[in-house]
Amino acid sequence: MKDNSNEIKHVCLDKKSGKISFVTDENTGEVMCSNCGHVITEKLEDSGAEYSIHTGEDYYGKSRVGRKSTLAFNDMGLSTVIQQSDRDSTGKGLSGEMKRTFYRLRMWDKNSKARPGQRNMQKAFTILEGLKTKLSLSEAVVEKSAYIYRKALGKKIGRGRSIPVIISASIYAACRFTNTPRTIQDISNSTNIKRTTIHRMYRILVKELNLTLETYNPVEFISRISSLLNVTEKTKRDAIKILLKAESLMLTSGKNPMAVAATVIYLAAIKNNQKITQTQVANASEISSVTIRNLCKLFNNTKELTIKN
Repeated sequence: MKDNSNEIKHVCLDKKSGKISFVTDENTGEVMCSNCGHVITEKLEDSGAEYSIHTGEDYYGKSRVGRKSTLAFNDMGLSTVIQQSDRDSTGKGLSGEMKRTFYRLRMWDKNSKARPGQRNMQKAFTILEGLKTKLSLSEAVVEKSAYIYRKALGKKIGRGRSIPVIISASIYAACRFTNTPRTIQDISNSTNIKRTTIHRMYRILVKELNLTLETYNPVEFISRISSLLNVTEKTKRDAIKILLKAESLMLTSGKNPMAVAATVIYLAAIKNNQKITQTQVANASEISSVTIRNLCKLFNNTKELTIKN
């Protein structure tokens, strides 16, 4: 609310106060007296700029600055939309000369959006928008994925290669860059593309674009696997303790972060007498039971890493 002492004729019921002030509620659009609470005006119109964001038939929310600009649009959110009807803002029909002018403008606008690079990005970013929902990706990951894809097009890495494969590899690289716990297998399941194909394209992107990416922290995957296995909170905390101890002993160096997270959860479940098999852990983490078994042997054979039942 804000004080709005404009010229509104009102006789306050409270005779004790010599000053009358008005308060405006910007949410409801009501103007009321600060002394007696009497509503003088309701449904007051907002005099500010219009702030609804529309892109074609889609509605993106409210903003004072218009449509958002993002790398995840092929035109970066700065395209023009020319109305098809040959009428002005008052509904009056245009003259013959103006009709021909707008016809040429529409054709130029359509041709500018039909260039090969624009069509390529339009298809890629449509796939990206679908994967954003499937993988529950943040806006930062989507922006970074679009940036990496644009860089790949600029370096002409995409020539002769599948668009879904390149955008999938870009998403994985963006997840690695932002430390978002999504594995290649997750992306493979969402796109129905072979894991090896995405990984091969990912290595090409890292090499050609000189990307410097950190490895995932296994802690990021512990919560995910724990929720799938429905383990107790104590088991989850013990798994994190085992992981931190293993990292201090350099036992996790060069190991798959998802496999390490699955192993420490399995060991923590054994410690807390929770009945979980290696097969269940393997299915939840999509890691082979052989890998989990080998890591269990490594951890159990380390004297400094004592795991008691």
